[in-house]
Amino acid sequence: MLNLPKNVWILTACLALFMSLSVFMVFVAGIIGSALAPLKSLSTLPVATIVVGTAVTVIPAIRLMSIFGRKKVFLSSCIYTILLIGLCIFSIISKSFYLFCFASFCLGGSVAVMQQFRFAAIESVEPELRPKATAVVLLGGLISAFLGTEIATLGKNYFNTEFVGSFMILSLLFIIAFILMCFFKPAEKFMQQIDNSKRSLIEITKQGSFIVAVSAATTGFVVMSFIMTATPVSMHIMDGFSLHHTKSVLQAHVIAMFLPSLFTAYIVKYLGLTRMMLLGVIFFFISVIIAYSSHALSSYWWSLILLGLGWNFLFIGGTNLLPRSYNKNENEKFKIQSINDFLVFGFQAIAALSAGWFVFNFSWEVVLISVIPLLLFQLFVLLWWIKNNN
Repeated sequence: MLNLPKNVWILTACLALFMSLSVFMVFVAGIIGSALAPLKSLSTLPVATIVVGTAVTVIPAIRLMSIFGRKKVFLSSCIYTILLIGLCIFSIISKSFYLFCFASFCLGGSVAVMQQFRFAAIESVEPELRPKATAVVLLGGLISAFLGTEIATLGKNYFNTEFVGSFMILSLLFIIAFILMCFFKPAEKFMQQIDNSKRSLIEITKQGSFIVAVSAATTGFVVMSFIMTATPVSMHIMDGFSLHHTKSVLQAHVIAMFLPSLFTAYIVKYLGLTRMMLLGVIFFFISVIIAYSSHALSSYWWSLILLGLGWNFLFIGGTNLLPRSYNKNENEKFKIQSINDFLVFGFQAIAALSAGWFVFNFSWEVVLISVIPLLLFQLFVLLWWIKNNN
């Protein structure tokens, strides 16, 4: 890992800072939403709007990078995020639920930019180092597991209005990210990305590698986001667990999402991408079974850990399989990355939007059962891919 270029380590540090925003919002936005929302079923709407914002802005974000380069967009995103954090603070003080939702939606643009860090890392290394570079960058998420949740609790009571201090501390992270990103050097190849592809969209999307890569990443994000978004509501609001216990479960979940990145390159080497993704689906199934069995703290804890592991194996597998769709034509990179991220975050947005409604109007158990058809579909896709590549 130490032989990776400086870009990869800069992106790793910046992902830790950017990802803290996502962890922070998953942790507190539902709680803030519960206090401000006119209806309890709308409590998770602020969390969902971030995902919707990500889905809506991911293509414009990539397009801006193709015009101005990754570095300028990365730097601009830091300033943009700091301004939006200020809007979040204003909305909480003024007790405006819908303004808070709007600010959360706009923060989705920051997440959309962050999702390009993994591709920026891939572009900075040779093909044989891609799995290692992806894994190292995602390790930044380990730090965010602690930063995001600790900032939320640390600054919660700094001012009369809860969480205002937390948001102020959060803004400091993006000042640090801006400084770090000043040292990032974009890969020359990316600056030459002009979409001169002669292949039609249908021709690109019917490739087996594209289908498996996108379905794996989409399933990973949808299942993870759906259950994770509902967890703080189910634990803290409905089951009465303390904020400390809820925080510890989310921290364990995020650690499980990113800690395997230390070993993912070796897992890919010995199992291969497809079998690693298959293992991810199995982890998801076990997670659902444990969560369904009991509302005990230990059940939440183990279920969310397995949920994180499943996400890691599916997402990293999909990310590293996707370049096979454009290996023979680098000019298709922009088009395929845009389609991939739009589909992944579009479906994730639907999952996040519906999570609160499901858990309040039905139950935690219905949330869990709802993901089983998607897991069965992903299992079928992977078995089909294995059969056709043997």
